[in-house]
Amino acid sequence: MDSINRRQFFIRLGQGALGLLSLSLLSRLGSAQGLRPKPLPRVRPLPTAVAGQATLSLVLGRPTNTGITAGILSSRALEGFLEYGVAAGVYGKHSAQVTIPAQTPVEVQMEDLQPDTKYYYRFRSRRAGETDFASGAEHSFRTQRAPGNAFTFTIQGDSHPERPREHDPALYAQMLGAVAAEQADFHLTIGDDFSVDALPAVDADAVHAIYLRQRYFLGLVACSAPLFLTNGNHEQAALCNLDGTDSSVAVLAQNARNALFPQPATDGFYSGDTQTVPHIGLLRDYYAWTWGDALFVVIDPYWHSSQAVDNPFGGGEKTRDLWNSTLGDAQYQWLSRTLAGSTAKFKFVFTHHVLGTGRGGIEEAGLCEWGGLQKNGVDQFDVNRPNWPCPIHQLMVKTGVTIFFQGHDHIFVRQQLDGVVYQTLPECADPNYALYNAEAYRSGDKLPNSGYVRVNVSPEGVNVQYIRQYLPQDESLLHTSGEVAFSYTIKPKGV
Repeated sequence: MDSINRRQFFIRLGQGALGLLSLSLLSRLGSAQGLRPKPLPRVRPLPTAVAGQATLSLVLGRPTNTGITAGILSSRALEGFLEYGVAAGVYGKHSAQVTIPAQTPVEVQMEDLQPDTKYYYRFRSRRAGETDFASGAEHSFRTQRAPGNAFTFTIQGDSHPERPREHDPALYAQMLGAVAAEQADFHLTIGDDFSVDALPAVDADAVHAIYLRQRYFLGLVACSAPLFLTNGNHEQAALCNLDGTDSSVAVLAQNARNALFPQPATDGFYSGDTQTVPHIGLLRDYYAWTWGDALFVVIDPYWHSSQAVDNPFGGGEKTRDLWNSTLGDAQYQWLSRTLAGSTAKFKFVFTHHVLGTGRGGIEEAGLCEWGGLQKNGVDQFDVNRPNWPCPIHQLMVKTGVTIFFQGHDHIFVRQQLDGVVYQTLPECADPNYALYNAEAYRSGDKLPNSGYVRVNVSPEGVNVQYIRQYLPQDESLLHTSGEVAFSYTIKPKGV
């Protein structure tokens, strides 16, 4: 069987076209030997679609009802401003003029916007000594939707660019291009996008380079769809990695993230982490906002646990006692207030994984601070979390959470527990199209990589769609990029 036919065999098998081998067998084959064992270079050039981002990159973040932030990064020193308006090609407002040093990100505000409105904008710039401002490409974005108005957001699972066997840059760029074409109101990641574990030596330049390369890719989407990031275990942005200096991996990672990507902090529109950390300031790691009929809540299990939640930086055994890993009292109380205080029709919670570690969705939801039980089934919640009224899963049930989104396991799975949907996200750029970790999920709808998830929110319900992506040579008559591999709809509570 030649390599192309072999890939097509597993593509069709993973989709159920043949269905003669078990999912667990496919998972073992994909994990153990890979489905595309061609060696790849250690350093890979940027795909053509991404290369332009290295010259000029615009990344939107922190959208509100009346404003938005644009992070501007240029390979050469510029001065310029943003102009924007409600009609394409017609710009009635402009930002302040700013100086942008070469390779130094600068945040620029677009203000005095109308709620629930589509805006068009462009960047006008000139080099030192030039008189005229050149006009960049036009992009668009939306301000906060009003309740009752439909909208779309997109979300991607683990991209893992440091793993050549599980990440194809061309497939990743293709996937992000498809997301950009959605013209969604915003785009979220679920973590493990800035993995520093593979660095031979950790310093500010090396960590910054990882975040910078990822920005070039994500800029394909974030020039129009504001970007929200979720912390993963491989980012190593975690309390346990602080050592009191400004050169710890945790400080370097979080500072790179906050410099290159505009992320929310408590400001009246967003609520979130108000703690400041030496050498960083505000972490911007957990936060919440309301958009249309939905509440969005991003939580972080890594920045508030003094014990390594998953893989310790530098190696070593993972934790044996999950009670020693925690969201922390402050984050839990904020989460409880945020969920209970919201009257939104739909509520979405995002984090890298249940408990920040392990494999599975609802299979893990009963454990420790998430569900209250030890692995032997004994309830130890009151002993270990005496100041918490109930475990996290029970809190989500009680406050009417619609969907809990997680990644980490590199597989698409839809499950449900006590009325809460547990949605696990696939790897977004895996050229093997593998079904990893299927054995960890004892129930649910399971599909292999790769692609992204599109969520349409309207007063009538939430529709979730898994949009597949294939490299051109891996498409077939049965499967093509853009196909909806799985879809489901959730009606409002009580309907």
